[in-house]
Amino acid sequence: MSWHPADEAAARASAVAGIDTVIVPRTRDIGGLEVGRVLPSARRRMVGPFVFLDHFGPTVLAAGHGMDVRPHPHIGLATVTYLFEGEILHRDSLGSVQPIRPGAVNWMTAGRGITHSERTPPGLRQADSRLYGIQSWVALPIEHEDDAPSFLHVDQAALPVVEGEGKIVRLIAGALYGARSPVPTQWPSFYADVSLAAASCLELPTEHEERAAYLLEGAVAIGGETFEPGQLLVFAPGAAPTIGAATPARLMLLGGAPMDGPRHIWWNFVASSRDRIEQAKADWTAGRFAAVPGESEPIPLPE
Repeated sequence: MSWHPADEAAARASAVAGIDTVIVPRTRDIGGLEVGRVLPSARRRMVGPFVFLDHFGPTVLAAGHGMDVRPHPHIGLATVTYLFEGEILHRDSLGSVQPIRPGAVNWMTAGRGITHSERTPPGLRQADSRLYGIQSWVALPIEHEDDAPSFLHVDQAALPVVEGEGKIVRLIAGALYGARSPVPTQWPSFYADVSLAAASCLELPTEHEERAAYLLEGAVAIGGETFEPGQLLVFAPGAAPTIGAATPARLMLLGGAPMDGPRHIWWNFVASSRDRIEQAKADWTAGRFAAVPGESEPIPLPE
């Protein structure tokens, strides 16, 4: 039997007070871009409503090339694209055409069904360009799974920032540290972009039952153990560990209340019912999802 880094990380986590699980991403390719798939994992399916988490970059896209995620469908979730570097052009079946840029929030609620594409804008393909960011999926409560689809863009300047003593916490969604994001959520949750100066400390709040931190840059220490980038630390309910920055560090905090039941995930579909996923598969194959204006060659249903 082989010993995987994830096994080592999990073993270390069991010895650190307040940490329940450590998850190491798996590598995937989406539209010519390599990503680290953090959630779902065999070790943990969800953290609060967060059912999917992909980390991409920082990477250089060579001149003449770019990210090309062709039109594809979603149901039962909200997608959240958050960039640190670069730009992605979002198009969807509602007619939305939105450049996604660093620090802004792009919250697409699929509800009963939406189609979208994600591409490097034509202007950025004329030279090398950088891309670095996170995409997450937030499961919708059962009572909202079949709501009408929608798309919301919120500029970085509209997001609340909590800072002091070497900490900068930009709240993407939900409520945390006494602040509330203007991005509406349909389930008690939080999502934040955190920067820490070297030797600063961040106390993890306890008002949300399920909480995790994904380490992007630098190193942090918790309970005498040091953790490096590319790890999702899932904290035990009620634990209040202090995250110390061993070096300048950046991380994402996420979580919320436990969801109102398990979720099934197949391809780009999330639902509380397997039957609903089967219906979505049939609808996509039959062309019953709305098309993205100006786009062609949708991604076929996987076999």
